[in-house]
Amino acid sequence: MDTVKKYNFVDGFPLFSTLSDSERREIADLMQFRRVTRYNFIYMPGDASDCIFFLAKGTVKIGTHSGDGKEVIKSLIHPLAMFGERGLIGETNRQDFAQALKEEVHLYTLSVEELKELMRTNFDLCSNLMMMFGNRLMRAENKLESLIFKDARTRIIEFIKESINERGRRIGYEMLLKHSLTHQDIANITCTSRQTVTLVLNELKKSDLIYFNRGKILVRDMAKLA
Repeated sequence: MDTVKKYNFVDGFPLFSTLSDSERREIADLMQFRRVTRYNFIYMPGDASDCIFFLAKGTVKIGTHSGDGKEVIKSLIHPLAMFGERGLIGETNRQDFAQALKEEVHLYTLSVEELKELMRTNFDLCSNLMMMFGNRLMRAENKLESLIFKDARTRIIEFIKESINERGRRIGYEMLLKHSLTHQDIANITCTSRQTVTLVLNELKKSDLIYFNRGKILVRDMAKLA
């Protein structure tokens, strides 16, 4: 049954959508399954960048720490996404950390060398990886522009809207986002403070633009959230 689950996971993974059945089976046979309990680290700075991770369940945050010890969250990884891939482009040791959030994480691993070997003979796989790297680079550039040109309130609201557009669920005229983030996590993503996040969320709630409690944000009207 575990083998069937692994095959089904690879079949549904967007990165492998253009591959043949036999190519997807080859990748699945190479993958190793791993569980990580909530809040535990998957890797830390200094660890060898010798494998790549494919997320099946849970949420993972990728981050780093500034010189004064402040955490900065660079990205959130959700199911059916790949992370820890910098070994493909020359990283030998991790520069960031990857940590499970409030639920157990299920993931599959593939060694960098195994994926490189597959890439040498598969143009479609190389093309999909290039597109993924390009999309992540554009997201990083957009985040940098946001930090330079937009104020804290705008960054927090844009994070909410972006998260809902990616993973929200429509309920009537409203949009519901289920998440695993604390106010401090949102602050670390938007490069603001926990106090500012709380202030902005309470302001939006008072204006009846959103409703929130632990793990949920309900947006009343996306068009009015600005």
